[in-house]
Amino acid sequence: MIVLDTGSTDDTQKLAQQAGAIVHEMAWPGSFSEARNRSLELADADWNIVIDADEWIASGGEQLRSWCDATERLGAVCVHSSFQVAHTQKVDRPLADSRNWITRVLSRGIGFEGRVHEQVASALPRVKIDLHLGHDGYLDAQMETKRDRNRPLLLLDLQDRPGDPYILYQLGKEAERLNEFSAACGHYRQSLAGASSTANWMHSLAIRYLHCLGQSGDLDTAFTYINQNMQRWDQSPDFFFVIGNLALDKAASDPANALREWIPLAVAAWERCLEIGERPSLEGSVHGRGSYLARTNLNAIQSQLSAISA
Repeated sequence: MIVLDTGSTDDTQKLAQQAGAIVHEMAWPGSFSEARNRSLELADADWNIVIDADEWIASGGEQLRSWCDATERLGAVCVHSSFQVAHTQKVDRPLADSRNWITRVLSRGIGFEGRVHEQVASALPRVKIDLHLGHDGYLDAQMETKRDRNRPLLLLDLQDRPGDPYILYQLGKEAERLNEFSAACGHYRQSLAGASSTANWMHSLAIRYLHCLGQSGDLDTAFTYINQNMQRWDQSPDFFFVIGNLALDKAASDPANALREWIPLAVAAWERCLEIGERPSLEGSVHGRGSYLARTNLNAIQSQLSAISA
């Protein structure tokens, strides 16, 4: 195990050494890719798995040795990120779990690029491994320490690569995290205009864009986008889950048509989530949208409708 410490102020180095790791130090270079690439140089191994300080192997680690017997490919692992969902209260916010497939198993000589939300710089194919990492870095307490960290780095990257759709996507995520939903929509819209249809993060981008359109009150644009992309995401429970949420928002803004049009649309959308089921292979999918979260929403709507009819 190789640990590269770029400025910790706790017992990171001591604990790592006690666990058998070789610890190196490096002054923070203002770029996560530079730090990652330095750690790969220090490892000097045929294969490496890159894990952040707020991540851990949850399952599947036993598959790594046999997987690395093959060559000419890189490994994408599933990172399960816990986060606290939006809530009207500041306390007792329930946890959710998003799933992202990220290239983290690298052969010798492969490195990263980008100051933050860095990407593997290689044309080798990415192959998914049934290896799962836990990640708690998106919980409120941890995010507060990173509040002002990422955006300046992303803006520097954008100066180097104007109009880059991936950087714009990440800027949208930063704005969304700070509840700047209109700004997030602007970044996501620019990203969609330039992104390749085969980008692995396209699903996450589409779902986030719809969510932020709803949060900013631009429901007409949201439903226009839904109609244009219904066929593409017809097997995504996340897509239909957000449709249900948007339909409820529309019901509140258009009460005259709520019971005739918008409530039935919300019910149909969440029922479609259950028909599709969970799709963990979709980038940015949230666990439960194809199962218990959709069922919870349906039960709540049905209870309200029963109360109205009574």
